Amino acid sequence: MESLLAQGRLRPHKASRGEVQDILAVVERDLKDAAVPGLSAERRFLIAYEAGLRLATVPLHCAGYETHGAGHHWVTFQVLPEVMGKEFSDLAEYLEVCRTKRNVGTYDRAGEISSGEADEIRGEVTSFKVEVEGWLGAKHPELV
Repeated sequence: MESLLAQGRLRPHKASRGEVQDILAVVERDLKDAAVPGLSAERRFLIAYEAGLRLATVPLHCAGYETHGAGHHWVTFQVLPEVMGKEFSDLAEYLEVCRTKRNVGTYDRAGEISSGEADEIRGEVTSFKVEVEGWLGAKHPELV
């Protein structure tokens, strides 16, 4: 994290209760939207990915940081295990793989994301939401 701060990719940030609650509300909305029948698998995946990214910003903000500049998705996932604990390393890696898949689906080609992948990321982010809410209650109850 020190090198990311020195590079200007992280900068100090003071989280507020309102900010955290607003982010959690957006995550809840996005998870509901990612389950809407009739949307393409790609669109459901992208919505769930955005929910995961937003959710990963909560612990980062609570730790006193925000991302800045290019590559902010990557930075957010890189620091997640440092902020929440090493047990979140696998999830951070998974979200990073999803970031790459999201880029292909957003910028390059249609039809690259299956319905199973969309369901999987929605499930992972839903579980992550429970973890973040528990972490918030234990580490930052003033923000809940």
